Amino acid sequence: MNTANEYERLPDSEATQLARASAAELSQLLNEMPESDRASIKMDGHDLILPRQALILLRDLLADMAQGNAVTVVPMHAEMTTQQAADILNVSRPYLVKLLERGELGFTRVGTHRRIRFEDLMAYKKNCREQSDRAMDELVRQAQEDNLGY
Repeated sequence: MNTANEYERLPDSEATQLARASAAELSQLLNEMPESDRASIKMDGHDLILPRQALILLRDLLADMAQGNAVTVVPMHAEMTTQQAADILNVSRPYLVKLLERGELGFTRVGTHRRIRFEDLMAYKKNCREQSDRAMDELVRQAQEDNLGY
């Protein structure tokens, strides 16, 4: 049986290559059969039926593994510590706590500890990305208007 630590390790080169090939083939199958809502998979003589959502998730996990990333699945309703949330946003924990205290990101308290819902964290991250994209688009527009050559 696999331990939790086994899933936290970075994939080796063999696993990365296998993930890359599997992600490409699964992506192609999903594109070729957009109406299919499930798939039958044979594993060691056992037949499994998987919903399309699981196949899409599997494709995305394989794509991340193909890039050499360790992957963890977190339920959307899960709550995270401030350190876990800071790690996902790639910011320091003190900076994240300031975001929480300013009300920019929702949280609950469990005793003296703050907990952030994964769903809220992902919504915040998406919003930050959208703001960044809009700012970059505006900079590109200004550079083109001023003929800066980019």
